[in-house]
Amino acid sequence: MAPMSDECVFCGILSGSLPSVRIAEDDQTYAFMDINPATDGHLLVIPKRHSRDLLDIPADDLTAVTLAAQRIAGFVVSELGADGVNLLNCCGADAWQTVFHFHLHVIPRYIDTSKDRLVLPWQPGIRGEMNTIASLGERLAAACAGMD
Repeated sequence: MAPMSDECVFCGILSGSLPSVRIAEDDQTYAFMDINPATDGHLLVIPKRHSRDLLDIPADDLTAVTLAAQRIAGFVVSELGADGVNLLNCCGADAWQTVFHFHLHVIPRYIDTSKDRLVLPWQPGIRGEMNTIASLGERLAAACAGMD
């Protein structure tokens, strides 16, 4: 983990060399509007210290970003009239990460589709193959067993 990266767009926003529409800021986090919004009011919350992704970010920065996103989500509902909120993190290029500085998307959701262009990339309610679910679950449980 580095304090800032010269090649990182979000570090450029933090340094002031790139513009942003600031929403909120504290000692550890910075929140700003997404310039490629999926819905009206879509914004990002980032740590001030550069971390590449979810696997790189220190726990204290992850906690600070998550708590800031939670606070801002409340204002998305109360001030923008959102009907719900999604928090989204993409970790790795194959998981749609395009800026390699950890960030949480705070995405207001609206019943009104003129404000909300986001659709689910999978169909909830379609049950998976139970043997595969159990097998993968056992592998993950075994890997996590040392965390306790």
